[in-house]
Amino acid sequence: MSRKAKLSSFIFVLILILASTFITLPYYVTKPGMAEELDPVVKVDGGYHSKGEFMLTTVRMGKANIYSYLIAKASKYQELYPAKEILSDNETDQEYNFRQLNMMEGSKESAMEVAYKNAGKPFKSIFKGIYVMHVEEKMPAADILQSGDRIVKLDGTAFQSSKDFIHYLSGKKAGDQVEITFERGSSHYTKKVKLAELPGEKGRAGIGITLIDDRDVKTEPKVSIDSEKIGGPSAGLMFSLEIYDQLNKTDMTKGYKIAGTGEIFPDGTVGPIGGIQQKIVAADKTGAEIFFAPNEKGIKGSNYREALKAAKDIKTSMKIVPVDSFSDAVKYLEHLKGK
Repeated sequence: MSRKAKLSSFIFVLILILASTFITLPYYVTKPGMAEELDPVVKVDGGYHSKGEFMLTTVRMGKANIYSYLIAKASKYQELYPAKEILSDNETDQEYNFRQLNMMEGSKESAMEVAYKNAGKPFKSIFKGIYVMHVEEKMPAADILQSGDRIVKLDGTAFQSSKDFIHYLSGKKAGDQVEITFERGSSHYTKKVKLAELPGEKGRAGIGITLIDDRDVKTEPKVSIDSEKIGGPSAGLMFSLEIYDQLNKTDMTKGYKIAGTGEIFPDGTVGPIGGIQQKIVAADKTGAEIFFAPNEKGIKGSNYREALKAAKDIKTSMKIVPVDSFSDAVKYLEHLKGK
């Protein structure tokens, strides 16, 4: 092969490699993220400090290109998901990110409520409105609302939850008209919109939006959580434990590095999350000694059982602890021998 031909071949291969990094596929790749100490993230005014650490765990996710797709196929703890399994129907990446960040806000508020309730400290949950997470194409709301709008009133009534909003609309039929008052940034609007039959739900009318409640939890002492750009609800359990720990003189960590995951609900229930095996890998790499995993009441295929499989596979000495509630985690820590 001539020198010119070799150079041409090299350039061709280089172009293919570069193209593979820019051409995206209809898939998302997830991989182990990090285990981050919560002490610098969660701040309770006048809070106590512990010798050990509570840590949240994350999963990294991004759109797949040809290169990352092939690597994920060959990697045990990287997963590929079709875009339709990640995004709701006609949901944009911007709407998805907004949804994830609002879920994070919801998890922080629930974590505060659970921690303060269990610590016997005063708090108040204030309902501020309903956020629009997603607007369905070709539905009535598409010409009026957009992701991020905050609905204040419907037909002059201020509802106390998205559930009440949906219940109100359930009594109406396609063709009926409602008046929506909403905020977009610093602007205030009131618009009229007709209801239409919801796609795939014969006989049920709506305007074609997905909602999430906007709450503000006021606490005494005050608490702040700087979660930056981390999205989703999965840090809820660990937030609640870190807040509770800072509210108590007793060192709940007993000197251990404690990671974990799980959505937290206002009643203290711990819900399952995605990517549990990848979070086990992330926690182990960071040196965690204990990991709280949602037990889902011990059902087959639960987060806890999947976590055990990963822990065994990577041969970690990290203790995997099943929890169904905030109190389960607290009881485990209360009986844990200090280092």
